[in-house]
Amino acid sequence: MKKPLPHCLNERTQGWLRFLWKKATTEDDWSEKGEPHPWWDRYSTAPMMNFPRFDLSESSYAIGLMSDVTPAWREVYATILEGLVERHLTYWAAVDWLTQFGHDPNRESYPESWRDTLIPKHLFGSYDTPGWTANGVEPWGLQKDPIGAEGNLFFKGWLNLVMSLHKYVSGESKWEKSFEVAGVGGTRFEWTQPKLADHLVELWARHPAGLHCENTKVWPFCLSAAGLGLQLNDTLSGTSTHEVFNSWLEYAKENYFGVDESNKLRWTTFYYDPIRDEHMRHGPSDALPTSLYLLPQDPSYAEFLYHAAVSKMGWSDQNKPVRAPSDPRFIALGLALAKEWGDERTLNRLNKYVEENFEPRAFGPDKGDFGWWFNFKEQWPRGQISALLILAEVGTKGSWRRLFEKPDLWKFEAPTIEGVDFPSLGVTEAWNDPDAGLLHVQTSAIYSHLKGKPTTFSITNLPDLARLEITCDGHSFEKWHRTSQHSIEVATDINSHNFRITTGYHRQNIPGPRSTFRHQRQPSPK
Repeated sequence: MKKPLPHCLNERTQGWLRFLWKKATTEDDWSEKGEPHPWWDRYSTAPMMNFPRFDLSESSYAIGLMSDVTPAWREVYATILEGLVERHLTYWAAVDWLTQFGHDPNRESYPESWRDTLIPKHLFGSYDTPGWTANGVEPWGLQKDPIGAEGNLFFKGWLNLVMSLHKYVSGESKWEKSFEVAGVGGTRFEWTQPKLADHLVELWARHPAGLHCENTKVWPFCLSAAGLGLQLNDTLSGTSTHEVFNSWLEYAKENYFGVDESNKLRWTTFYYDPIRDEHMRHGPSDALPTSLYLLPQDPSYAEFLYHAAVSKMGWSDQNKPVRAPSDPRFIALGLALAKEWGDERTLNRLNKYVEENFEPRAFGPDKGDFGWWFNFKEQWPRGQISALLILAEVGTKGSWRRLFEKPDLWKFEAPTIEGVDFPSLGVTEAWNDPDAGLLHVQTSAIYSHLKGKPTTFSITNLPDLARLEITCDGHSFEKWHRTSQHSIEVATDINSHNFRITTGYHRQNIPGPRSTFRHQRQPSPK
């Protein structure tokens, strides 16, 4: 088996992982009585995405990619994703749906810059902006359940996607059990992930133009993200919910993307109001967000949208300066997609722009954390956009597509590293070579006051301890002991080391999806 590419996490990725670990494991109060910690991004891309749940969903993507870089070490990723999902069930995750009732009382005083960019010119002053959920408007009336509502796709579609990523990384079926989601007026509603997926299918079947995000608006961008969640959940669960997305996509190609006779993209639908039969259309560059989510579902069309956007922006033209939209999200998406498609010219140009303009910075104890500040002069890096930028640090050509099309399911039966004292001890490389029967592990340490201190970690799923051999930094290593018939504990120190473990594990077959997942958590990191 060839090494995963890249075979280890770089310094920036490790720094972002440490910061995201702190965010996910530091308790804060997302209930009606509390408020999220200010490091959760509820500031970016107003008025549509300046809600903290978008930090939860955007932060999950790179975690999925990291788990494919170190498939033999997943416990930290699982803990982070669990923290993201649990917050996504709270009042603050659905705060817009739970507080924005009826039409926006401020719509007559919207900024002039929103005219014909966010709101059709002829409706300006009498129409709700995208981002205003309008819970309670006709024909639906007030709907207290943010999942059970007819609209609110941009809450439940992304919830299903983050839950599916947690399932893929952890091997657990936790969300198939009952959980509660916060509703209007302190109410709570009981759901399971299978019930949520079926609900999306039922709604989609009733709305062939697409489900509403905020009431009266259908966003191709949101629908593509919801489809991606269904696709991954189908792969893991053996269901067929994604078929409804494939039907909708054919409708979308005909109605939401303006392609001329020369097969050139002229416009995209930002959102569609089926009540008024009104399209808010933008240029080709607006296809970038949709392209990211569409890529694993329809790669050829996603690539068509990507190149149309890049061409419109002039990003691949070395004779033009990089054109940067006011929202850095678009540069972040362009960078991630250029990496995914192996578009080196665009990648290099955007990367140079990001390095010069987006303020990448190491911070925290011993400069162990990493993020981008975008010259906003804030205390914390912007979570949503930093999370998209880190995709280009983790990913390689095709890695985002592989995550959903060909997810690694045999990792759950292979030797696995557990019980790592993270973030004191990091793991930058952890993968099995089943042809050679070897487990490759590389550790790292960032905090100077901890280096050299003793620590341990476990290796589980070992087929035959009698055949076990370990080297550390090229030398025979004997500081381990058996803890069960198929697991050991390794005694080492907090430092950078290269372990090579002869496990005797040779891949026999790929487990079926339903046999892979567990309902119980494995031991959490120390």
